Amino acid sequence: MSDAPTLVIDSASEACSVALVAGGRVVDFRHEVIGRGHAERLVPLIAELADGGRADAIAIGCGPGSFAGVRIGVAAARALALGWQVPAHGFSTLALVAAGAADPIGEAGGALVVMEGGHGQWFVQPFAADLSPRADACSLLPDAAVALNDVLIVGNRAEAFVARRGSGRALAMLPDARAFLRLPRGALTNPPSPIYGRAPDARPMSGA
Repeated sequence: MSDAPTLVIDSASEACSVALVAGGRVVDFRHEVIGRGHAERLVPLIAELADGGRADAIAIGCGPGSFAGVRIGVAAARALALGWQVPAHGFSTLALVAAGAADPIGEAGGALVVMEGGHGQWFVQPFAADLSPRADACSLLPDAAVALNDVLIVGNRAEAFVARRGSGRALAMLPDARAFLRLPRGALTNPPSPIYGRAPDARPMSGA
């Protein structure tokens, strides 16, 4: 990651998380579990950071996660990048969750990230010990998800996953912008685009 100041944002879950990172360290951060209301809380959280969160680049968690949260975060990142005339990059929210558990995942030789997906489904993605993805993220019903055999399960549905399967180790975790520093090289995409992980809740009406 660059030594230049980077504003990191993730609002794809019930957490609203922002951090200012530079030179391999966290300069300042705000992390609140708010459930709903990201549209009202995200920009004020950024403004509370050192220097108003002003940075030479922006990195935004693009999901998958809450449809509204993903859209709010990506829109805010694009707007700030335009206003500040700085580049914006995207990253996977599931990868950020894995990065937050980098040490346990390394010790376990890998893990499965399991996050709430809405409509009774879970977003799941397996990661290797070095935090590289072992497969693409997908949205599964719980009974299909628990057929996956990873021992370490990380995320906000980790405990429900382990309880349903009857085995494994659960590490409850939400996306935290501070974990951006643990993301592997190549985790960033440009430009940032929402990763929804499943079909939209609403679909356009067909033409008459």
